[in-house]
Amino acid sequence: MLLLQLIWFTYSLGFLFQDQPHFKGGQKYLFSFINTNMIYPEYSKQNCLQGTVNVSFKLTNKGRIFNSEIQKGYGTDLDNEALRIVRLSSGRWIIPAGYDTTSAVILPINFNLKNYGCELRSKEDIQKAVSAYHSRLDLTKAIFNFYEKKAAGAITTQNETEIIALKSQLGYTQKYIEQLYRLALRKLKQGDKESACEDLKNIKRLGNKIADESIAKSCE
Repeated sequence: MLLLQLIWFTYSLGFLFQDQPHFKGGQKYLFSFINTNMIYPEYSKQNCLQGTVNVSFKLTNKGRIFNSEIQKGYGTDLDNEALRIVRLSSGRWIIPAGYDTTSAVILPINFNLKNYGCELRSKEDIQKAVSAYHSRLDLTKAIFNFYEKKAAGAITTQNETEIIALKSQLGYTQKYIEQLYRLALRKLKQGDKESACEDLKNIKRLGNKIADESIAKSCE
């Protein structure tokens, strides 16, 4: 069995091994990169979900990221954003000579909400929000499935009126769609085509055509 060497970047203590990979410009630039590019996930923002997500990844000799995954997270959209931020940093790492590229780096991404009244939320409220997120994912898959079948011209026994009601129940309103679209365009400007196109295609899978032109231009 291959044992992976785990490298913890303890930037909060101002500590960095000189013979290990480090972000170009050092600690200050890493913090700036994360703060500039982070898009706080909407569901977690609305439900006061916050904390630290640890992302594990490996680096090539050229500082490119591969095999990135959540090492410890919450199973919510915080995990997705932490993973997105880390992948976006690919190519910005300085690799020392002789570095073992089979080693895994663990980078903590901290999510913190201020002035959102989160101090009023109990641990029980937070746990309920996490559970609701997982239930929401399952129901969202039903919506995606319906519109994928509709786009393919397949016959579905499910009435679209029921799907529209489900979208409303889950908060997939036109306002939500337009906000998701703006965030996708912001991700494209960041150079994050993968995540942006995922958002754009999800808009289409929610039965909305607002992203069709952007999908054709940037994702096909």
